[in-house]
Amino acid sequence: MKLLRFLLFPIAVIYDLITSIRNFLFDKGFFKATSFNVPVIAVGNLSVGGTGKTPQIEYLIRLLKNENKIAVLSRGYKRKSKGFLKLNETHTAEDVGDEPLQYFKKFNNIRVAVDADRTNGITQLLKGENSPEIVLLDDAYQHRKVKASLYILLTKYNDLFTDDFLLPTGNLRESRRGASRASIIIVTKCPTDLSVQEQQKIRGKINLEAHQQLFFSSISYDENISGSENISVNDLNKHEVVLVTGIANPKPLTTYLNTKGINYTHLNFPDHHAFSGKDIVNIQNTFKAISSDKKIILTTEKDYVRLEDKLKDVSYLGIKTNFLLEDNLFDEAIKSHIKC
Repeated sequence: MKLLRFLLFPIAVIYDLITSIRNFLFDKGFFKATSFNVPVIAVGNLSVGGTGKTPQIEYLIRLLKNENKIAVLSRGYKRKSKGFLKLNETHTAEDVGDEPLQYFKKFNNIRVAVDADRTNGITQLLKGENSPEIVLLDDAYQHRKVKASLYILLTKYNDLFTDDFLLPTGNLRESRRGASRASIIIVTKCPTDLSVQEQQKIRGKINLEAHQQLFFSSISYDENISGSENISVNDLNKHEVVLVTGIANPKPLTTYLNTKGINYTHLNFPDHHAFSGKDIVNIQNTFKAISSDKKIILTTEKDYVRLEDKLKDVSYLGIKTNFLLEDNLFDEAIKSHIKC
């Protein structure tokens, strides 16, 4: 794989040229970028793969929803529907995508919509009475047709954008120079005991511009399992577990389960996997083959919204974003922005 990526380096150079020209044309106003009269906060990354966008969006929802009318707009990755769609109780993950459905089911009194055309999506959300006061754009860092009022860039602790290269040689969607659009950069999925010295080392690598703030965050898992079973995580080690994942990087979850001494059989599927009838039969057969009376099918919250209508005996373990020492500073930065 490394050799193939090296051989594809010329394509990466061409890709860099194309994306750089596109960004230049947006920066100079040759391509139109639409602004809106409400705060629009775009959360995204430079790289492909999971950087923790979903728990970060959920953090922002929790922070803002009690004092503001919130809408979340996503493209609805891998959904079967087209165009603008405002979520309601009848929608499935196939209709709207797993992440939007997760937001909709998890939070009351927010609006969730999907539209690949973010400009149209925001326009539709703002129509009529009782329109949202803040719009959160999920995975829209490269969507330049909308000029967000605030860009939040996520980069993983063990895979910083500063150490990466453009597709297909690396995993970057655009040049590292694109980081300059962000007012806030968050290093995600950090160890909870990340030292101040290591933070300073990373700060030096990223080399912030004058307008930028840097934060460090980690993920934490819920104390209880939800779904068909409602038990404490600490009681999981009394069960035989069939772990089903369809996310970009299940390693943090498997590492966590290992530290808890939990015995599991892992069925690992690609990110945003559309579970087929054959997949469901495979999961059920794996579950039935376990002779223990205490057994459970465990998945992630994102996978749960794609599985709950197909598997009756499935539970999930939720996650949250936590900031390392700086949560108040981050909260203040967000609230100061929306008051501007």
